[in-house]
Amino acid sequence: MALFSSLTPVFIAIICVLIGVIMKKKNGEKEKCDTKSKHPSRPWVDEDLKDGTDHPLEEEEGEEEWQGLEENVAHVPFTGERYSEAEMIERSQAFYELLNKRRSVRFLSDEPVPREVIDNVIRTAGTSPSGAHTEPWTFVVVQDPYLKHKIREIVEEEEEINYKKRMGDRWVNDLKRLRTNWIKEYLDTAPYLILIFKQVYGRLPNGKKKTHYYNEISVSIACGILLAALQNAGLYTVTSTPLNCGPQLRVLLQRPANEKLLLLLPVGYPKKDATVPALTRKPLEDIMVFM
Repeated sequence: MALFSSLTPVFIAIICVLIGVIMKKKNGEKEKCDTKSKHPSRPWVDEDLKDGTDHPLEEEEGEEEWQGLEENVAHVPFTGERYSEAEMIERSQAFYELLNKRRSVRFLSDEPVPREVIDNVIRTAGTSPSGAHTEPWTFVVVQDPYLKHKIREIVEEEEEINYKKRMGDRWVNDLKRLRTNWIKEYLDTAPYLILIFKQVYGRLPNGKKKTHYYNEISVSIACGILLAALQNAGLYTVTSTPLNCGPQLRVLLQRPANEKLLLLLPVGYPKKDATVPALTRKPLEDIMVFM
């Protein structure tokens, strides 16, 4: 009995350790399940910048019926342009040299730009390929000074919060060398603002929804073509992704719920005293793998 009494605290301690291990294991499994069921939190990411292709839509979802695209599309003969090897090399080199002059310019003049040029560069962006040829893009061109200033107010208010709270020290420090901040004077001075919206789904003439496959990728390709078209026309811009501004800008510009803001481009000529960072681009051997 004396031996048993002396061992009782040891048994109690062992039992407590076992209970603790079991409870820790159960809590660990629960946390693992919770982690799997939740997406990682990234507070600096604007919901409007997420692709809605693979995620259920919360807005206007309901019990609406979806419908596929028309089954039959006529196919017609196609003959592409064909150049000599020498001309191909010359044209590709000239196009590279043109695009290599492209810079992100934050100091834009208020000098007027012909409206027809803007129409043409938007038409050019609209030639972009898209998933199942759904063309899931809307280009909103803003010239009105009042609207431009309202856009600036919305963007600067959110950008100040982004810089001070959401983005974090590493991101903010990485931007210091580019001398960027939340003040966006170009939103007032540029003659045009082009806001590119991705349509996460579409509407058929009968009112039913249609799927827009790879809508963010499709619209991103169109944005790249738009940048090339602007450079070709002698116009300049800076690619702006106004984090956490999308919903407010969508309301301001009276866009429907299926449209999400992807990119904002101020467009115009550089100011006479405009400056850009002295940056270099990676050489071909650093960006191409030839096999």
